[in-house]
Amino acid sequence: MSKLFTSLQIKDITVKNRIVMSPMCQYSSINGFANEWHYIHYVTRAIGGAGVIIQEATAVLPEGRISYADLGIWKDEHIKEFKKITATIQEHGAIPGIQLAHAGRKASCGLPNKGGVQLKEGEHAWLTVAPSSIPFYAVDNPPSALSEAGIKDIITAFKDATIRAIKSGYKIIEIHAAHGYLIHEFLPPLTNMRVDKYGGSFENRTRILFDIIDAVCPHINNEISLWVRISATDWVEGGWDLNQSVQLAKLIKEKGVEVLDVSAGGLTPDANIPVSVNYQVPFANRIREASGLITGAVGLLTEASQMEKLLDTQQCDLIFVGRKLLRDPYFPINAAKELDSLNLSPDQYYRMF
Repeated sequence: MSKLFTSLQIKDITVKNRIVMSPMCQYSSINGFANEWHYIHYVTRAIGGAGVIIQEATAVLPEGRISYADLGIWKDEHIKEFKKITATIQEHGAIPGIQLAHAGRKASCGLPNKGGVQLKEGEHAWLTVAPSSIPFYAVDNPPSALSEAGIKDIITAFKDATIRAIKSGYKIIEIHAAHGYLIHEFLPPLTNMRVDKYGGSFENRTRILFDIIDAVCPHINNEISLWVRISATDWVEGGWDLNQSVQLAKLIKEKGVEVLDVSAGGLTPDANIPVSVNYQVPFANRIREASGLITGAVGLLTEASQMEKLLDTQQCDLIFVGRKLLRDPYFPINAAKELDSLNLSPDQYYRMF
């Protein structure tokens, strides 16, 4: 059997193959609630054969949403609709996961198909927060610099969201510390000019992530896995870089994180990113070798043979697939046929092969 379709055991969780659906925002929610669109969207990819389905960035607080149409898990009322999604994902053999997020200074935006710019006023706008009062774009409203009490409230929100996520049936909790959103904003000095215990040294700049992990871990058991997504580099001078990512990976492994989802960029709008096939894979590879963490590679991974080679050469352990699964929800079934002549389609689709 191909490497892509071998299982992976993480504590008491058996992931049936190495294909993970990356979290991708759908901008289709009202007041944070999941609806029929989310149900169909995620369940279809589970039917299509993915081993893990990671739900889009789901805000731990209302002001932590990227847009007013983001999913949220800041109150118990959200749980009911999520339960429907997770139950059906599991019925089709996939592991349901959720990405818990706070957008920081990149919050309060309009919908991407309508420009996606920051909304500065009106019913769908709110004041953003960040480690320091530095806007993402120069034309944006400057965010409010968080007080230590405000940081504590956000840490508590991640803990409470984790508890709700577990009640909702999610088996993987992924903390979003990438792409220029709140936790990531604390990591490099470019966006963190604080002089308290959350700024300055590496230890201080990473403190919020470790505080969140410490708050979340008591609620994680052998049936739940804790993952973190990072941007391994900011692609800008003076930003977060691979060496710091390696150092971080070693430390979070000791804290109980089992998988590192390795992406890159997103902190600044002027980064010069050399986008090409496999361009982020070396980051996952280096972190995997240096830390021993299970790592996932992501970014322009579109072909079954490409994914197979990455796994066969031990450059990563999991393949995170994004836009490819939007274009083809049944990519895993087709990839299995291409690599192994396996028919992984559900019984109802026996005519596929």
